[in-house]
Order: sequence, then structure tokens, then C-alpha cells
Amino acid sequence: MKRSLQLALALLCVAAPLLAQDSTMKGVRITLQYDPGVRPGVVVLPVSGVAGDSIRAMLQRDLDFGDRVNIVTIPDSMAAAIRSGVDSAGNMKRMNYGVFQTIGALAVVQATNTDRGLHVALHDVVRKQVIDVNEFALPQDTASRAWRMAVHRVSDEVERWITGVQGIAATRIAYVRSHAIHVVDSDGAGDITIPMVGEGLSPAWSPDGSALAYATFGENSRIVVYNLQTGLSRAFGERRNTNVSTPVFSPDGKTIVYTVAGENGSDLFAAPAAGGPPQRLTVGNGTDNSTPSFSPDGRRVAFTSGRAGPPEIYIMDADGTNADMFTSYAFTTKNYRSNPDWSPDGLTIAYQAYVPDQSGIFQIVTMSLRDRIPHQLTSAAENEDPSWAPDSRHLVFTSTRGGDKQLWVLDTQSGRIRQLTHAAATSRLAAWSSRLTP
Repeated sequence: MKRSLQLALALLCVAAPLLAQDSTMKGVRITLQYDPGVRPGVVVLPVSGVAGDSIRAMLQRDLDFGDRVNIVTIPDSMAAAIRSGVDSAGNMKRMNYGVFQTIGALAVVQATNTDRGLHVALHDVVRKQVIDVNEFALPQDTASRAWRMAVHRVSDEVERWITGVQGIAATRIAYVRSHAIHVVDSDGAGDITIPMVGEGLSPAWSPDGSALAYATFGENSRIVVYNLQTGLSRAFGERRNTNVSTPVFSPDGKTIVYTVAGENGSDLFAAPAAGGPPQRLTVGNGTDNSTPSFSPDGRRVAFTSGRAGPPEIYIMDADGTNADMFTSYAFTTKNYRSNPDWSPDGLTIAYQAYVPDQSGIFQIVTMSLRDRIPHQLTSAAENEDPSWAPDSRHLVFTSTRGGDKQLWVLDTQSGRIRQLTHAAATSRLAAWSSRLTP
């Protein structure tokens, strides 16, 4: 049996001709077919040329973190067979699809460095043919953040080819560490600190990912908008010497809603993102109203309010009218539900909540706007401040499950969880960007 497998591996390079080198095939899309609910097995072949190992590692990691496919590892014996079938440029000439079927792969991703960028072909193992192929431009500097983001975009497109759903690798997460605003890639790499005006809290992304709004605290608390493309910061709003926090952009980017706290509680205000007088949205009358989150269509805002007693999640129209309690108040339990984040598909709100048997400890909960049935997603340690990924499937949040507070990413469908940050200082208050385009 072992000898038969070795013979099959040796024949790896004598079957169907490889079509990835044909640049005229751009736009071919036949669609990979597999049973619903099944995560198809995917092999990412070794990549030759400049930064080939890094490209392959990123493609594998990005597809794995998307939680829609299974990355299939190539056995050492098969790797040897692959190497024996490459040409002088390091490109495979022919492929034996049957060999990949023996290790449970339904698709094979082949990336090839060219003078113009990265040529990528997706092979359907069952059909024994290339079902999609395209060429992607990559920056020259392989050490730059732009190069990493370009590779992430390749991963997202390949995931779309395989599953029909675009990946979330080409995104970034803003968060707070030691009162500074950090930005990190979705895979945890490329962490940077943005230039600060004061000590920062509560970062929020503009819809196109080009800017961040954050709050400073201290004697001169204010909202600051930082442009990631120009590196310039500007103060937002006219208020000074007040406690402002939790800014959030409207989906069209034209408005910022934020919290203003004073001696008589806190309230939400809205003002043009380009500058202008604010409009008051809530009247707390001694209670706290804070942590706004827009619906994807921009017509409604979810927020935290203590107007009925303990903090609960409310939903109001974007102009502040028609406020209605979203979470259900219960006199028999200790209620505290706060920090809502509206999913990009508009169907679900995630928030943090005390749980009856863990008084004083937050857990992550989601609730559908259709049935309003809460679903507790976490239970280990303390978990708070959820923020949705663009796919409305993954959440980033702060957790103490590893000891101190760090950022973790949860796949809400499978329950799979991974640690995003590993800093010595605590990491918290994360905000997930939209998909970042060139």
C-alpha cells in the first residue's frame, strides 16, 4: 500500500496540464462545488520566487482564519514529488489531481511570482481543471505594510472563489494599549501606534477605513480624527473641558455621534464629520446614555442607557426619536448590558452583559433583531467590548482568559477562538475596520 502511494506521488507531474501560466484566463469562474455545511479541504502549493514562503504562509493563515475552509497539509512525500515536477523557474508543469484527492483536498491554490505581480490559479480537484485565475499587483517592498495588505486582498479573493464569500483578511483592528491607539492587521501582524493628541480611548473607523476617530481624556477631553493616509490629526467638535467619549461614524461617513458626560449624567450628540454645530440626541436627566452604534443603513442607533434603572441596550432613530429598549429588563437578575455593536448585515447586535451566576463579570452576548433571543457566546474568564468583522460572523473582543486583558477573535458559527494580541500591556476597546481597498 505504501509503495502504491509513493508511485501515485511520483506520477504527480504527468496528468492534466497546468493552466495557471495562461494569463488570458483572467475572469474564469466555474465555482467550486461542495455540500452545504462542509468546509472544503484546500491545499496551498509552495510559492517560488521573492518572498514565496511568506506569501504561502499568509495565504494559508488567512484562509484558515476565515473559518470557511480546512487547510490541508502536504505530506513530505508529496512535497518531494511536487519539487520533482517543477521547471527551471520553479513553476509546476503538470498536476495529478487524484493525488490531492487522497489527502482530502477539493481545491488547490497555486500562486506564482511574475514580473507584474502574483499570478494565482484555483484548481478544482474533482473536475480536474482550473476554475479561476487572475493576476494581482504587489508592491515592490515586501517588508511594507502595503505589501502585506495586498497579499491579504489576494487571500480574500481566493476565499471568494472557493466559498462565494469574500474573506476578511484585508482588514485592520484599532484598539487601545497603555492609553495609545494601536492598529494591527487582522492576523495580528503589522502592529503600529498612531501619532497621538493626548491619551486615547474608544477608537472608531470611518466607513472607508481611511480615518480613525478617538476620544482623549484629561482636562482637555475632546474627539480627534486621525487620517491614516495623510498622517494628520484634527480636533472634532466645539466642546472643551467636558468629558467626551465613544465616537462613531455614520455609515455614509458624514456624521459622528459621540458621548458627552457632565454632572447630570451623559448624553449622545451628533455633529457633521467635516465640522459644525452638534445636535443633541438624548436627554438623560441624570442618567447615562453612551456607546452608540449605527445600523448599516444609518437610520437607527443602538446605545447604552440607564433611563429605566440598570444599563440596557436601546435603539432609537438616528435623529434621537423613537427610543425603544432592545434588551429585556428583568427584576429577578442583576442587569447590566452595554457597549452594543450592530452587525454589518444589520441582523444582529453584539454586546457585553453580566450573567446571573458570574456577578460583576461581563460576557459576550448576541441578539437577533428578529427574535430578540439572547445567545451567550463566552463563559471563560471576563469578556467585553465586542466589535464585528465585515462578514458579520467574526467578533473581536477583550478577554482575560489568557491572564491579562488581550484581544481575541471569535468565529460565532463554530465557536473557534484565537488570540490576536500578545503584548505585555493590556489591550482593549477594539474596533474592526471595513474591508480595506487600494
